[in-house]
Amino acid sequence: MQTPTPNLAVADRSSPLEILWVFLRLGLTSFGGPVAHLGYFRTEFVERRRWMDERSYADLVALCQFLPGPASSQVGIAVGMARGGWLGSLAAWAGFTLPSALVLIVFALALSRHGEWADSGVLHGLKVVAVAVVAQAVWGMAKSLCPDRPRAALAIGAALLTLLLPSAFAQVGAIVVCGLIGRVLLELPGQQAVEHRTYGVSRPAGAIALALFTLLLLGLPLLAVATSSPILATLDAFYRAGALVFGGGHVVLPLLQSAVVPSGAVGNAQFLAGYGAAQAVPGPLFTFAAYLGAVMQPAVAGIGGWLGGLACLLAIFTPAWLLVVGALPFWDGLRQRPAVQSALAGVNAAVVGILLAALYDPVWTSAIRSRADFGLALAAFGLLVTARLSPLLVVALSAAAGWAMSAI
Repeated sequence: MQTPTPNLAVADRSSPLEILWVFLRLGLTSFGGPVAHLGYFRTEFVERRRWMDERSYADLVALCQFLPGPASSQVGIAVGMARGGWLGSLAAWAGFTLPSALVLIVFALALSRHGEWADSGVLHGLKVVAVAVVAQAVWGMAKSLCPDRPRAALAIGAALLTLLLPSAFAQVGAIVVCGLIGRVLLELPGQQAVEHRTYGVSRPAGAIALALFTLLLLGLPLLAVATSSPILATLDAFYRAGALVFGGGHVVLPLLQSAVVPSGAVGNAQFLAGYGAAQAVPGPLFTFAAYLGAVMQPAVAGIGGWLGGLACLLAIFTPAWLLVVGALPFWDGLRQRPAVQSALAGVNAAVVGILLAALYDPVWTSAIRSRADFGLALAAFGLLVTARLSPLLVVALSAAAGWAMSAI
């Protein structure tokens, strides 16, 4: 029988300051949306720093795909929790989120004079490099998580389902179906002993986090109605958007639009301008909430400016933090069981398939517009996979190439 690997999560710890620095670099350079973020995270934490193994990372991604909210941010919060405890999770969130949030707040306050920012060649080059990042993630995860025909077939099936039915529900459905198939059909000899990933959250603490999530979800709208407070109503709208949206990213935009545009807190033109800017900055798309909070009319929403931006940012991310922290202690115990591991093998194959589908839409379709774009993406992929250059350097080179192509 294979000997279990040691508990590396306890032996290897990092200070909150180190975690903040690592995630700050990612927050400044992780362009391309949640799928690309997972690719950046995998490169940084699995390949480069070896903070977790491939299977632990894939299991964590699978959990965050199941939960409402921004999956990439929740993965980052969990990694920070594993490395540095509660302060580590907050440091990870702050480092990854605040750079783009602050940029979007500044953009909101200066939009009238700088509306052309969202169309620059530099930003297009950054979108193109996301194609290479996602392709590298699919390539690496497929080799590790789909090593045989059954799992490769599950990945292809999940990709086809996601392409045919492009919705968050189809993604969750693909994960559920592949997990059930894996539970019944997949046999994994030698896979029983896996690294036990300790995240530093006790079950009572996890239960409290889940209870607080539910209390805020049910209590904020009642409190807003009882007090007739526009501030509470605004915070409730952003909290519900973060709590009830599966798939994250673009899926949250319709909820936010219905929350702020009909009331007159944000004009539709302002909303669309901010949406374009949010796609062009690094970090999670949920930071769009910071832009909306900053551009709001205080007479309608009760808040605006810097205070409004930061308040709405916290409101939309709080449920994501509570959910992932609450789920971690129960998830880790479940995934150690052999039957669950077989199901997770199917789930992990589905995640690879979903990433493969996302490589085409929205990553490829939103970035590749010409042969030159394809050439740039191919060159970036070669630099990442073959030359093994730093993602930061590849991002910088792609941005420069995008600027040069726009100037021709």
